[in-house]
Amino acid sequence: MSSLIHAEYPVEKGDYVRAGEASTDIKRRLKQLGVSSSVMRRVAVASYEVELNLVIHSLGGKLELDVGPEGVFLISTDVGPGIPDIAMAMREGYSTASEEARSLGFGAGMGLPNMKRNADDFDIQSEVGKGTRIAMRFNLA
Repeated sequence: MSSLIHAEYPVEKGDYVRAGEASTDIKRRLKQLGVSSSVMRRVAVASYEVELNLVIHSLGGKLELDVGPEGVFLISTDVGPGIPDIAMAMREGYSTASEEARSLGFGAGMGLPNMKRNADDFDIQSEVGKGTRIAMRFNLA
């Protein structure tokens, strides 16, 4: 795929202060490219959810954005701890968020379901002790 835009965003575990910066930048870039508001909204929701999941649940990772003629692609990779039961994690309302995350208003258990609902293609792979990779594609048309 030839990218019109490629960007990488490192995300630190527990960095609630900067949480949302990557998704804000992604939305800004899509707006500059003239991506439709409906696609931009779906990408913004999914990128925010995956960014927050990196902050809340991972040991750190990165979010990658690629925009090309084939669509918008978001790939999140982290270094652990991994998800022991993906089917359970995909259930609305299921959360393993810490008390700290919950006290800040996060961890309602809607992150993964919202990502899947907003993406045209959604794939999640995880290995306990290794990490998780989430790939999402959003059609431009």
